[in-house]
Amino acid sequence: MTGAALWRLDATALVAGYRAGRFTPEQALQACLARDAATRECLNALIWRDPEGALAAARASTRRWAQGQPLSELDGVPVTVKDNLHVQGWPTRWGSRLLPEQPRPADELPVARLRAAGAVLWAKTHLPEFAMQGITDNLLHGPCHNPWDLGRTPGGSSGGAAAAVAAGLGPLALATDGGGSIRRPAAHCGVLGFKPSAGRVPRAGGLPEIFLDYEVVGGLARSSRDLQTLLGVLAGGAKAALPEPPSRPARILVLPRFGQHPVQAGVRERLAQVTEGLQALGHELVQPASFDLADDLNQHWSSLNGVGLAWLLDTPAAWARLGTGQPAPADLRLAGPVAQAALAAGRQGTAQSLFRLLAAIHVLQQTMRALFEQADFVLTPSTACVAWPLGASHPEQIDGQAVGPRGHAVFTALANAAGLPAISLPTGLVDGLPCGLQLIGPAGADAAVLALAREWEPVLRQGPLWPPGLEPAPAEALA
Repeated sequence: MTGAALWRLDATALVAGYRAGRFTPEQALQACLARDAATRECLNALIWRDPEGALAAARASTRRWAQGQPLSELDGVPVTVKDNLHVQGWPTRWGSRLLPEQPRPADELPVARLRAAGAVLWAKTHLPEFAMQGITDNLLHGPCHNPWDLGRTPGGSSGGAAAAVAAGLGPLALATDGGGSIRRPAAHCGVLGFKPSAGRVPRAGGLPEIFLDYEVVGGLARSSRDLQTLLGVLAGGAKAALPEPPSRPARILVLPRFGQHPVQAGVRERLAQVTEGLQALGHELVQPASFDLADDLNQHWSSLNGVGLAWLLDTPAAWARLGTGQPAPADLRLAGPVAQAALAAGRQGTAQSLFRLLAAIHVLQQTMRALFEQADFVLTPSTACVAWPLGASHPEQIDGQAVGPRGHAVFTALANAAGLPAISLPTGLVDGLPCGLQLIGPAGADAAVLALAREWEPVLRQGPLWPPGLEPAPAEALA
């Protein structure tokens, strides 16, 4: 393979090439840098780059591989990091003008584990202000574009991470998921996105957690085997082995819609086609007449944004944890309109409204535990529709029905609230745009979810792997 084509490989294939001496981490990084130069203006997926530091890390990795002493199965793999996670020496602005562009003194724990595993950290990915929207746009950097259609959003809040992986700017992206922020952008950009169980990936030394433990660190990738390797590193076992697929057929609860919430016809059709393929693998798929368990949760989930932001901006001790040196409250005129509206709603909230959310979460957790006594996994669409045009915070209609700001996002918060592992897997195109399905497992069953995803990938993969206009050139074909 030519050096220019190395951006096409997933992390597992890169490491295999390093081990065999076919190419080096330096060459892999240079391929990603070249891809960034070619796509930077049209995508706007990366908002901070450290090519010098990354090249030094790649050279060190090249030496380790030459000596036969790699640090892990991610040694030398280029990785991007979402801009709400601290990387030593880089700024963390959280998509907000409220945070200054100053270097952070230390890595957040998941970042530190990646660095200790030899991963080449080279850029930060775009996100909405305070990671609070289902699109990726802010006053600092403008909109991020979907590689499959530059006039559409990649979703959010990990839209920059999803766009970067989809466009070949690195095989892995470290990101966060507080209600679907990894899984929905993954679906919109045709890549895989994994949200671990609550507590699976420990966090320390980062931003104040305005989403509490409901937000977890996970990743986006082009293969489930890469996500398994990433999880092993983040969870503390850098050399964790890939699990084998389940030894027995799984009983899977298929939920094509939640309650009366609309789902785009093409998305429903893709899910139906996929279930036929999964049944051919021997799995038992059960579809109930209706499923409204998440309705109460979805009605109140967005209130968490405002309450958390109000706590951050109105609590001097919380603001001080940012290490900005700025007094609290900050100059809120610098915040964007979405953050301003969320803050106002959070300040006006009552203890009763917060308790309603906590009560909905409590009921959901109990019910999901009972559900997993009857089924092994839950299968849903990742999103209720494909990506919508830039400039809109959400689609106004889905399948001919008017929807609110979270109408596209009804399927994902359930896993955060209940602390469950969940993965979004690409399932082909609807009207030329990617869509995905979501596989949810019981709490702690991260390895089983990833193993089943690995078994399913050959069934699910349909259509082109690369966005139109960004597909590999003929000169970059395999040698």
